Amino acid sequence: VTEMLRRSADHTVDLLKQELEIQLDEVEEQWHFASLERIFIENRIYRDIEEEETWDGVIAAIDKGLKPHIGHLKRAITVDDITRLTEIRIKRISKFDIDKAQQKIDALEERIAQLKHHLEHLIEYAIDYFKSLKKNYGEGRERKTEIKTFDDIVATKVVMRNTKLYVNRAEGFVGTALKRDEYVTDCADIDDIIVFTKDGTMMVTKVDSKTFVGKDIIHVAVFKKKDKRTIYNAIYRDGKSGPSYVKRFAVTSVTRDKAYPMGKADKGTQVHYFSANPNGEAEVVTINLRQQGSIKKLKWDLDFSDILIKGRASRGNQVTKYNIKKVELKEEGVSTLKPRKIWFDDTVQRLNVDGRGELLGEFRGEDRLLIINQKGIVKTIIPEVTARFDDDMIVLEKWSPKKPVSAIYFHGEKELFYVKRFLVENEEKEESFLPEVDGSYLEVVSTDYKPVAELVFNKPRGKEQPPNESVDVDEFISVKGIGAQGNQLTKSKVKQINWLEPLPFEEPETVPAVEVEVHDEKIVTPKGTQESHASNSSPVNNDKESSEPDPDIDDSGQASLF
Repeated sequence: VTEMLRRSADHTVDLLKQELEIQLDEVEEQWHFASLERIFIENRIYRDIEEEETWDGVIAAIDKGLKPHIGHLKRAITVDDITRLTEIRIKRISKFDIDKAQQKIDALEERIAQLKHHLEHLIEYAIDYFKSLKKNYGEGRERKTEIKTFDDIVATKVVMRNTKLYVNRAEGFVGTALKRDEYVTDCADIDDIIVFTKDGTMMVTKVDSKTFVGKDIIHVAVFKKKDKRTIYNAIYRDGKSGPSYVKRFAVTSVTRDKAYPMGKADKGTQVHYFSANPNGEAEVVTINLRQQGSIKKLKWDLDFSDILIKGRASRGNQVTKYNIKKVELKEEGVSTLKPRKIWFDDTVQRLNVDGRGELLGEFRGEDRLLIINQKGIVKTIIPEVTARFDDDMIVLEKWSPKKPVSAIYFHGEKELFYVKRFLVENEEKEESFLPEVDGSYLEVVSTDYKPVAELVFNKPRGKEQPPNESVDVDEFISVKGIGAQGNQLTKSKVKQINWLEPLPFEEPETVPAVEVEVHDEKIVTPKGTQESHASNSSPVNNDKESSEPDPDIDDSGQASLF
């Protein structure tokens, strides 16, 4: 870096020297002609050419007249110099001011002296040049981008999802080349994927064109390291003839390409039920036993929210020692994790969870952000901290699917303002709500339930200023499709449109999820949570092995290999 800076500085000094030399030549040339012009007019040499009949005679007469006065000039007089003197207009000669001409020559001489001084003290001049750059382009023009070290950048979070992942569940293959099989998700070629099979085996492996992971795949997804919010719910039989257990667990770090069993037994394990929940959802399932001996209770419900979340290496809680016939989903799960607060830092145009900037709200797994830009483009995105935002963004907030967007725009063809209200119905699609007509533009947009617009009209010539008009947008137009043109706002010429305070509106209440805070690989449940009951009215047994450390995670919480 030192050598690069030295070469760059030397190159700058060389350029500055060339620039000063060019300027010096130009100023000395100006001084030369200004001096000739003064001699030519002050000594009335122009009168010597009145009797000359040829061009050569004119040139010779002027040259002869100048010779007694050119001893102080810095170079010899050329034919081009004399030709320029003959082009001076009579009007300029008649209005020639000797004092002003001398002042001009003096200023040029000062400039010549200054340029020569800079050339003699070139390094000092170059230092002053760099200081002037810092002064003129430093203060008030500070960096707006975010500076990070390479260690802070996680490649899997910023890489483009440039390929697609497929799975052949029966044969046990996953990869990007299995285009005839089941599509799973978009992924990057540096991603890792997590796979669970029917025999209770879990494995994390790198994305490849085709990889065998084990037959009867029940779940496959892109693996996120240190992900504490994705919770896996499972009911499985441990071994060929062992009891069945229930467990809830997160997978935060593992050794790549290592097979992890669901329980303690190596062979004969079978998964009865499995679900992957990106926001810790806990469903209710129905357990059905096979008719066997004197079993009295063959069917009961199990609520996963009653099960503690533990490490993936724990066996779980015993459900029953009898054979399970099937497990059926009874009720969809709701999130058991505490919603995550997300802020937007306008300085760096990035989302964060560290409390910097404006709080956008608390987000669960299904929540999204609403984005609207000045071009009239609307879309929703999952609030990831790696998201990028355009400079012309004018709306960024937590998206409420039932909350309408109100927009006032200028119709380029009709040359009038229109107002429209619509719901964002396609969360996966980026859409424009402005007409595709030249000259159309978005004036204002609001996400209030009952917005009120103020219209400021142009003052007609010779008349008084019309009073401002308020428009209750909710009463003015109903909610329509995003592609609707909307209603004409007014026929009068509008100077300005402002939003006033919206009318009061009570937003519909949402039922909050049971809050459970994540601590490392365990989750603390709220007080009063009851344990579920299993077969023969026996409570689900607490796992005595739950306190055992994960063999593949060291004291820092990191994987031993990965």
